[in-house]
Amino acid sequence: MERKLFTRRNALRLGVYGGTGVTLAYTFFCEPYWLEILEREMPVRNLPPPLKGKTLMQISDIHVGSRVSEKYLVASLKRVTALKPDIVVYTGDFVSVDDQTETQMARVFPHLPKGKLGTAAILGNHDYGVAWAEESWALRIIGALGANGIPVLRNEILDIGGLQVIGLDDPWAEKIDLEKALAGLNPSKAAICLSHNPDTVDQGDWSRYQGWILSGHTHGGQCKPPFLPPPILPVVNKIYSSAHFKLTGGRDLYINRALGYLHQVRFNVRPEVTVFELC
Repeated sequence: MERKLFTRRNALRLGVYGGTGVTLAYTFFCEPYWLEILEREMPVRNLPPPLKGKTLMQISDIHVGSRVSEKYLVASLKRVTALKPDIVVYTGDFVSVDDQTETQMARVFPHLPKGKLGTAAILGNHDYGVAWAEESWALRIIGALGANGIPVLRNEILDIGGLQVIGLDDPWAEKIDLEKALAGLNPSKAAICLSHNPDTVDQGDWSRYQGWILSGHTHGGQCKPPFLPPPILPVVNKIYSSAHFKLTGGRDLYINRALGYLHQVRFNVRPEVTVFELC
């Protein structure tokens, strides 16, 4: 009796295996490098008229180190630099510390875009090295960024064209001091806040601040089933995955999905650079 090589069962099996292979290839080799540049409006209270219509670019979680393709990072940074943003803010995790990090910092950091009006940055937990406890790594990163014209805010405020940029240090490294950061805030003037970990919006006394808080840290979960939340998020409040959240007290939270990654895998969560139009 002659065997049929092409049966319904074999066709189904081939389809499953083929679909799985394509999905895995996409997840590991395509989406981690498929950068999305998101554009959205950012209404800011008491915004000075000269800043209306200006662009503020948020870049987060670059993760310079052996895990993330240096070629991808440099190409992405060149691409967003070409947009000529007015203000650039970085919301932490510049590196993933390993034996290649310092060498790659020297090659990647010169490509970090700077704003025409100003630039500001904060640190994330990975910028504090192993167990988020190596201050020496934080100081090296701060020095390297400073050499490239990027100031790092550690619980302090920088004025950029009449916009108060509040920069919080990292909570996992136990360096955050919200009270100190907000001490010099003028509530009658325009302000935004940079806070690497979105959980900080539920911690401490925010009563003196109303406005936008820009975060990263979650990477959007990196993998998200369609129509379902991401299964893994490094936050206490699992609602905080990515994009925009309305908070109490007149605050808005925006969580960037990250330029880099911890592991070379993304599904339904493309890497992101956000360009806000101030209004």
